[in-house]
Amino acid sequence: MQNHSIDPKSLYRLPWNMADNGITWLEPTAQCNLNCYGCYRKNIKNSHKPFEDVKRELDYFQSVRKTDCISIAGGDPLLYPQIVELVADIKRRGLKPIINTNGIALTEDLLDELKKAGVFGFTFHIDSKQGKGRDPKWNDKNEVELNELRLYYAEMLASKGGIACSFNSTVFQDTIQYIPDLLEWAHKHIDIVHTMVFILFRYITPDTPYDFYAGDKKITFDDIHYHSNKSEVTDLMSTDAVNVIRERFPDFAPAAFLNGTKKADHFKWLLSERVGNKDEIFGYAGKKFLEYVMTLYHYKKDRYISYASPKTLSLGRTTLFNAWPFDKGIKAAFRNYLKYLAANPFRIFKKVNMQSIMIIQPVDLMPNGDQSMCDGCPDITYWKDKKGTEKLVWSCRLEELIQYGDFLRMIPKNKEEANTKKELTGVEADK
Repeated sequence: MQNHSIDPKSLYRLPWNMADNGITWLEPTAQCNLNCYGCYRKNIKNSHKPFEDVKRELDYFQSVRKTDCISIAGGDPLLYPQIVELVADIKRRGLKPIINTNGIALTEDLLDELKKAGVFGFTFHIDSKQGKGRDPKWNDKNEVELNELRLYYAEMLASKGGIACSFNSTVFQDTIQYIPDLLEWAHKHIDIVHTMVFILFRYITPDTPYDFYAGDKKITFDDIHYHSNKSEVTDLMSTDAVNVIRERFPDFAPAAFLNGTKKADHFKWLLSERVGNKDEIFGYAGKKFLEYVMTLYHYKKDRYISYASPKTLSLGRTTLFNAWPFDKGIKAAFRNYLKYLAANPFRIFKKVNMQSIMIIQPVDLMPNGDQSMCDGCPDITYWKDKKGTEKLVWSCRLEELIQYGDFLRMIPKNKEEANTKKELTGVEADK
């Protein structure tokens, strides 16, 4: 059951929408060098799109959607033969190229080429359910033990300078316990780790109480790509993650969110922004600070900000001194910082950084079969249907379009089963 420990009115509702968003998702390939449990995409060899087709997708994005950055994903985009040229093309368009990768194919030479081409940042997906495909030394490591691998990539980027470094991982019922450990590790490396993202596991399992249809055609359970034959917990909520974090860090405070398309009080993207140095986290930005940043950036750039540069995130002390009058969270952090300085004034020479923490709660299945998506989803991507019509679609469900030409509908097998979830969601089954 969801623990409503967060009042939506205490948070800033991020202003992202379909036409004006911080991020847009680009998939130049579906080929990957891992087969991760929980992945939404089928791994397809030799699936690289022609470079001209990818550029046409970018043209379409820019014709219908304001965006700050392009998340280059897949598959693993580092396997795409024209990845350097693609990064350069995105940079020429005035957008931020962000590479979403498992990191396996990243070498020093390739990183140098990508930096020269204008890469803004990397998001490395690393978690303990990725299976075998890395160096065998990482096999069977838990989330905490994988911090050594995370640090390898963070230091690799930091050695080049000026490249944003983010990490994300899929969170399962048996790994949610490690989120506080990962946040503690990120705190120790707040100067070179800029964002931590936790994506709650979603799959279809044997006990899912729905039948599936594409149009009027019934689809068998085993044909759906993102299904598991194991019984799994697939309804972890972002508030569950917050509750686990607060067991160790009681002051942890989100500041902004995206709601669900069917549930306004579901926190589908839940953003926290903390301020600190390696010694101490001084506090968390509040909703007014996030609203100010989004509004000012949109006023200057005519789009909403997504990723901030390492240089900007290193201005934590400046933020504390300038933003405390109008944001309660920054004001509290500023008081803690002044106490920190009072104990030793020479600490003023230690740099203060900002670090983002994002919890993502993907599609939720309602008792009546409706699917609650992320309202204002940043991970929207390109699709051309059989009629040649181009459109923006949810990247996490792209496999349905590829397989069936349509998104799946879900019909409750019976009303009694459907109503068992009413307590979780507050949504009645269809009568």
